[in-house]
Amino acid sequence: MAEAPAAPHRTTGSTLLHPLSALLGIPLDQINFVACQLFALLAAFWFRIYLGPSHASSAVRHAFATLFGIYFAVFCFGWYSIHLFVLVLMNYGIMNMASIPNIHRYSFVVAMGYLTLCHISRIYIFHYGILTTDFSGPLMIITQKITTLACQLHDGIGRQAEELTAEQNRLAVKTRPSLLEYLSYLLNFMSIIAGPCSNYKDYIAFIEGRHVHMKLLEVNWKQKGYDRLPDPSPTGAVMYKLCITLISLVLFLTLTKNFPMAYIIDNEFLEKTPFLTRLGYLYVVTQSAKPKYYFAWTLGKSSYITYFCNKSFHKWEGGWKVLIR
Repeated sequence: MAEAPAAPHRTTGSTLLHPLSALLGIPLDQINFVACQLFALLAAFWFRIYLGPSHASSAVRHAFATLFGIYFAVFCFGWYSIHLFVLVLMNYGIMNMASIPNIHRYSFVVAMGYLTLCHISRIYIFHYGILTTDFSGPLMIITQKITTLACQLHDGIGRQAEELTAEQNRLAVKTRPSLLEYLSYLLNFMSIIAGPCSNYKDYIAFIEGRHVHMKLLEVNWKQKGYDRLPDPSPTGAVMYKLCITLISLVLFLTLTKNFPMAYIIDNEFLEKTPFLTRLGYLYVVTQSAKPKYYFAWTLGKSSYITYFCNKSFHKWEGGWKVLIR
């Protein structure tokens, strides 16, 4: 079986960790990604403890999250990160100038159109030939957030409450975000690299320190005799996610070593291997590539749970269930 080609080390991002990339034989863009995610996990603990709502204003928390997110994007993607910032600023202009009845349509068309053009240029114009850095992941996350916010803004301002479902009512945004709030939501350091996508209203509630109170309202805390609940510890959920991350990493390194993707274009393999065997090998190769994405997404989620996430309260089962039973 043919050996996989040596891992390339060129990237548009930072080359600070190039020695580590050369030592491990792992592409530099992947090293940068993991380094940013691990640093984000540590920064999330610091943010939670020292920049909590009781220690810092909402503006400071927004600014910190935004600046760190921008730094991570530049560190990982270098000048490619310009695409992220261009998309964000274009849609901020649309959000402020477009009419409410059409804001979700314009936002979707521009965001999805820009994402599509970037994909087309990488595939058909440059043939994946501009270094190795893939910025499409963060661009897709930002596109998802832009369209989500635009639809929720349309629900909150352009539609009557009786026209909405209970979930739409809960997530509807009643006022247009300020520039700082918009940048913080789209570029915060815990979701800019690999997500996940959160709802704007949940994110703002966290920044302003209202996320616990919102959860209390959801569980009818007054009827159950509670006047307040402490902020649940995310430690258990984070450790669980990190274990999944480690398992995914081990699976990826093991499977890709034993089933290299480069073998599917090997001349001997193509000429002498039966069709069904080639098809079976192709299936195995594609499945062995999946743990890489599970690793990235789960690592991002573990950091995000530490930092924030109303959506993740259901994952903090040990904390919430003990407190609200």
